[in-house]
Amino acid sequence: MLHPQVRAVAKAGGVPPPLTVETLPAARAGFVATTLAEAGPGTPLAAVSYASAGGVPIRLYLPASDSPLPVTVYLHGGGWAMGDLDTHDPLCRYLAALSGAAVVAVDYRLAPEHPFPAAIDDVDTAVTWLRRVGSEIGLDVSRMAIAGDSAGAHLATVAARRARDRGQPFAAQVLVCPITDHTAELSDVDSPGLLPQGLEFCWDAYAPEGVDRDQPDLAPSTADLVGLPPTLVITAEHDILRASGEAYAQALAEAGVPAVAVCYQGMIHGFFRRLARFDAARQAVAQVAANLRAELS
Repeated sequence: MLHPQVRAVAKAGGVPPPLTVETLPAARAGFVATTLAEAGPGTPLAAVSYASAGGVPIRLYLPASDSPLPVTVYLHGGGWAMGDLDTHDPLCRYLAALSGAAVVAVDYRLAPEHPFPAAIDDVDTAVTWLRRVGSEIGLDVSRMAIAGDSAGAHLATVAARRARDRGQPFAAQVLVCPITDHTAELSDVDSPGLLPQGLEFCWDAYAPEGVDRDQPDLAPSTADLVGLPPTLVITAEHDILRASGEAYAQALAEAGVPAVAVCYQGMIHGFFRRLARFDAARQAVAQVAANLRAELS
């Protein structure tokens, strides 16, 4: 059953139009415009700043500390086609405050203007830059995790595999309501969250016709998962991606990766950033923060 807070938001918001090339600009603008109402004003931190990470815009969130901070690279959701540093600003602030780690939000390029592999290449560029100069800005890059929600979680797990293959593995990864393979079976749920049509649009935008969607950079479960970092997967009961996220956590466990999957009852896709709407969002961020604090200690 949907949580009462979810039911209330769905009743007040109505049914959004289908996601198409024509409606995408309005959907992007709405995603940004509703951030304050959805996520709140954000938690004060010791410092928040911008930088160019090898040409990729990032926002750096620093909690107070007298010693070099561990790092969490955060990749926002939005189906590879929406979202930016502002839509996830309150979330990143709260995560930094609770985890005690610096959070680096990456403003990767969006589809369909910049299809695969633009987004994941931007993530790699930003991570490489962080490892090179992080110590100069007060970061302990030997303790680095990667996290993301939805499409950002997809990018996170691909980035984690690439980092492992370079011999510079992350210490942990956190995947919230992750998109996984394009062939993954969708959970049969009646939800005001992500709909199959919207997910299909996002796949077509990011990996359009002619792109092999079965390659590991697009279908992460087809890759060798051995040696990936300890993983926390968070799913939502009423999310069409719930079963595929849980299946990916199981695949990680089968490969010997310490992996835990936690389902938030009554919640929908995208609940994680909606700190001002759903009590479960704050609890989920607190869980992620505790996980990161333990893995990066």
